[in-house]
Amino acid sequence: MINIFTLDHGRLVNIKPEEIASRKPVWLDISEPSDEERAWVNATFSITLPHPEHLRDIEASARFYEENDELHVRSDFLRGKEIDSRSVIVAFVLSRNVLFSVHDEDLPLFQLFRQRTQGHPNLVEDSLDVLIELYGSDVEFSADALEEVYAELGSIGGSVLNSTLGDKAAAEVLASIAHSEYLNGRIRRNLMDTRRAISFLMRSKLLKPNQLDEARQIMQDIDSLDGHTAFLFDKINFLMNTTVGFININQNKVVRLFSVAAVALLPPTLIASIYGMNFKNMPELQWEYGEAFALMLMALSVAIPFWMFHRKGWLK
Repeated sequence: MINIFTLDHGRLVNIKPEEIASRKPVWLDISEPSDEERAWVNATFSITLPHPEHLRDIEASARFYEENDELHVRSDFLRGKEIDSRSVIVAFVLSRNVLFSVHDEDLPLFQLFRQRTQGHPNLVEDSLDVLIELYGSDVEFSADALEEVYAELGSIGGSVLNSTLGDKAAAEVLASIAHSEYLNGRIRRNLMDTRRAISFLMRSKLLKPNQLDEARQIMQDIDSLDGHTAFLFDKINFLMNTTVGFININQNKVVRLFSVAAVALLPPTLIASIYGMNFKNMPELQWEYGEAFALMLMALSVAIPFWMFHRKGWLK
């Protein structure tokens, strides 16, 4: 699918392909392009769109470069703010003052940006403005996602610190913490990739003074969000250690109960062993109440240790 945009009184307006001749486009947002759409773009704008298999390189020379008066930038954008969110690679090509963005999935961020530009005149003035504003929107989107991670960790912290966790509840908490850590790491990686892209644009010397100021502001926002992700990682480690501590306490309780039971059952075992010996000259063997005496002695040897352990609070 191809969305074509032109500027109309300072607003981005969606136009049809047949209007390109009369209304110069500034941005083509291309999602999951078919072979026919790729051929149309190539024939109309004399540009070859990158293929998905070419978007996986991580080297800077493959992601950010200038070639044949074309600027190529490839960046990761968050697919959503949910725990199972993932990154989608977007390839930008800037050629003859027209921005082409190619991606395999339609991004909510791009949809929101298109809606925002239609209601805000003079937000963008050319294709470079579109590119910079997209990165700015990506940083804002990442900030919103971080706020949701923080809220989720606050909820987890309340359940961890305000109650004693059982093993089942602790397992659920650990799963939630792991999901938050995954999303926080995904956001941090996305911000790092955006920083690399903005840094490349600033070094390209294509930006106007006002665009440079906007790029510097985006870099400052990224720096502040980097500190926030580091704080969230510390909070995640704290909650993880606390939850694991509760699990260890629960396991220690079980081990302690087994230890107490073993100590309490040792005296009756000893008594039973003594009276289980088959020596001929044991006076209790001929005693009428010998069996009752042995059983009573064994019962007392169990009850007294358990009573002492209960007073000391070892059975709680």
